[in-house]
Amino acid sequence: MESSFGEYKISTDKELIPLERLTELLHNTYWAHHRNLETIATSLENSICFGVYHQEKMVGFARVVTDYATMYWLCDVVIDPEYRGRDLGKKLIQTITEMDDLKEMFGILATRDAHGLYEKYGFQKVPDKFMRRNAKPRKAR
Repeated sequence: MESSFGEYKISTDKELIPLERLTELLHNTYWAHHRNLETIATSLENSICFGVYHQEKMVGFARVVTDYATMYWLCDVVIDPEYRGRDLGKKLIQTITEMDDLKEMFGILATRDAHGLYEKYGFQKVPDKFMRRNAKPRKAR
């Protein structure tokens, strides 16, 4: 899947994702700053990945984990701080929620500070229903 808008494009082509650049973007987040390159690479293999590109530079990213039947988990949504305020996050979430493979499914996500963005695309807060199990740190192989 690829869509263009102005000087930007969103693509699900994993071949376009520069792993070092993605690692840099994720290391500037509160949720993925600790992930090593190997873990990030493995997460790409097992997800639908959405890269946001300005010309050839990746300036945003999101990942979707799904069973392709009932639900998906939207995660790792990040826009380069230098490119924020250009509606790239909105376009990214719109693209994901309108994707044919996902639009009929139940979607979940976790966020600490972007509820307003996701609510515009049909996500709702569901207090006291979310549970999690913390993972043990991965050992290098």
